[in-house]
Amino acid sequence: MANDFRSARFWAAELIGPALFPGARAVDATMGNGKDTLWLCGLVGETGRVYAFDVQAEAVARTRELLEREGVADRAALFCRGHEHMAEVVDGPVDAVMFNLGWLPGAEHGVTTRVETTLQAADAALTLLKPEGLLTICVYPGHDEGTRELNALTAWAASLDPRRYDALMKHYMNQPNDPPVLIAVKRNKAK
Repeated sequence: MANDFRSARFWAAELIGPALFPGARAVDATMGNGKDTLWLCGLVGETGRVYAFDVQAEAVARTRELLEREGVADRAALFCRGHEHMAEVVDGPVDAVMFNLGWLPGAEHGVTTRVETTLQAADAALTLLKPEGLLTICVYPGHDEGTRELNALTAWAASLDPRRYDALMKHYMNQPNDPPVLIAVKRNKAK
């Protein structure tokens, strides 16, 4: 349908896609099954680099297998560690950072992103962004921790210095099933 409003994941891709180019550097802060990591590898091309993070070894294994099958494993560095540690291992500035919060699709829902480490990771992502770099966060408020993350990230984004960052939120206003919400932040050019 031409007027379909789509989803938070679609909106994030719509923003990130034009921000990346061959040779760009990106972070997938929540690699999950590797679909976003694979997509980012395609955007950054043979000369680019993607850094991907997940605390679950199963997610790293699934992602590695997918990237190898698609022939782009050499474009990515996969880390089995929390996204709050990204600034410790990513060497230098990046053009984009993507978060897709929640749990590993197809796995136990007991392991989920947590508000405390997500906020630390969002702060770390800001330190890595180049001027005009872009950060997207898809938040899933359909469970208790997701609601906590949405509330905390909304306050976090609203508090960012408007001289340094533009922050926006895109969400449905009248849907009863708590669909995902997009929070996006762009680092402004240095003044």
